[in-house]
Amino acid sequence: MNVRYTAEDAVELIFSDVQQDNSDSEEEVEDVSEEEDEEEYNPEPDESSSKEEENPKAERETFLSKNGKITWSSAAYGRHAEQNIIKMTPGPTRYAVSHAHDILSTFYLFITPAIDKIILRMTNLEGFRKYEDSWKKMGEIDLQANLGLIILAGVYRSRGEAAASLWDAENGWPIFRATIPLKVFHTYSRLLRFDDRESRPARRVTDKLAAIREVWDKWVERLPYLYNPGPDVTVDEQLVPFRGRCPFQQYMPSKPAKYWIKSWVACNAKSSYAWKMQVYTGKLTSGCPEKNQGMQLVLDVTEALRGHNVTCDNSFTSYELGQQLLKRKITMVGTVRKNKPELPPALLASKEREVFSSKFAFTPNTTLVSYLPKKNKNVVLLSTLHTDSDISIHEDRKPIIILDYNRNKGGVDNLDKLIGTYSCRRMTARWPLVIFHNIIDASSYNAFVIWREINPTCMSHKQNKRRLFLEQLGKALVTPLIERRKHVPHTEPSAAVVKAIQSAGAPDQPEDPSTTATSPARTNDALIEKLPLLFWSACSTAAAANAIVPTSTAAASPLFSFLHQSLLFIFSEHETSLLVS
Repeated sequence: MNVRYTAEDAVELIFSDVQQDNSDSEEEVEDVSEEEDEEEYNPEPDESSSKEEENPKAERETFLSKNGKITWSSAAYGRHAEQNIIKMTPGPTRYAVSHAHDILSTFYLFITPAIDKIILRMTNLEGFRKYEDSWKKMGEIDLQANLGLIILAGVYRSRGEAAASLWDAENGWPIFRATIPLKVFHTYSRLLRFDDRESRPARRVTDKLAAIREVWDKWVERLPYLYNPGPDVTVDEQLVPFRGRCPFQQYMPSKPAKYWIKSWVACNAKSSYAWKMQVYTGKLTSGCPEKNQGMQLVLDVTEALRGHNVTCDNSFTSYELGQQLLKRKITMVGTVRKNKPELPPALLASKEREVFSSKFAFTPNTTLVSYLPKKNKNVVLLSTLHTDSDISIHEDRKPIIILDYNRNKGGVDNLDKLIGTYSCRRMTARWPLVIFHNIIDASSYNAFVIWREINPTCMSHKQNKRRLFLEQLGKALVTPLIERRKHVPHTEPSAAVVKAIQSAGAPDQPEDPSTTATSPARTNDALIEKLPLLFWSACSTAAAANAIVPTSTAAASPLFSFLHQSLLFIFSEHETSLLVS
């Protein structure tokens, strides 16, 4: 059907179509711009960014352990929650600080009156059985003097020397003859007991340490009560040489002494304070093999720790031990034996590896490193403290794990070294006495650590601080017995020691008796401070001159004889002035 339009209708129709086309095109432009804005505001990840995120996962290499139970990764998982948060203040406890008035009282924080009572009761029981009515009861002062003499023997480096040589009138030390006769010292050493010998067989059936168990337990429980360890704790073995009959003696042919009594020790890595000890008594009495001995031992000696780091060697370290310690919020660093089933074989291979190279493996809470210090020889360490693969900038490029291990591994070894320098051990065939001597050594060293931290300025200018501490301790222990001694020794130096101490300890007669009241712990403070001077002045006329020029040397040459006589004259001239001052 043909429609006719006038000119005006045709123009109006044309303009209406143009406006509709323009409006459609504007709507299309607005839609495109909205889509573009939406794209720019929330951009979708393109292929390059997704590949970049997937690259680290692609580079992560996994290793399976020997037993197939643990999957190790070549890349770190990132830092896990911090574990080493110590709530206790490191150093002497409040109880130790409040009771350590002097050197003697610090020592008796460990050798308590309860321990003294056990030793005195059992020693007197043995003495009455052997000597019946002729036995003179051993008292507390007698026991103190006996301990003081063996401590002084260690100070003078005479632990391997025969007792007769120490008591010798010409070449011995005057302090020994001034304290007790040699015969009495031998009697006390021979009869010293720590349990009832007649009831021991029944107790020994279930306890190999029955001969000294009561004393050992009372002493061990004091160690953590007096000192809080720092953030690093070392666990290792301590070996005490002993060649005699012992049901749990260890034979180690590679060691110098070959026969040992072994103890496990947990000590503060910095100060070497013996914080926990446990004697190894061998296999179980039931005869069954003991599984996971190293792990159980570390868990026992670190039972009361929280937030610390434990350093141990390959005798103890295992993946399972690290997981058990993490449950207590304790981290661990240690070397690992290469036959452990939790290790991946890929880390054990050392051939074709560069010297000083390191290879790491990770689980979410454990780090394993294989370091190659020499060609074809690697060392493996496991750590639950470290979470990354940090390496030192030195030439050897050691991992930080190894540096931390080397810094803290020597806590127990240093304790053995320090104890062995001035040890009070004497030759004996009785293993309970060997353990007791080790108790005295560890107690004297722990007392030195506490006294030094409480009094940092004491003996600050002295070089041999521990030797001076032990010498003052030994002299303080023997002083009460010398003060009450009635018979003066026949030798001039020993008699001079007795007279000097008795005169210094003799109480004056004050006008007001209340002015003499002092604290029991500080009774002998003034005397102890004067002891080095008193001993020097008492021994000056003969022993000091003989120490510089022995009598045998003086008799061999007129020149040495003249020098010896000159020293005698010089010391005798100054003796009176020293005592008065």
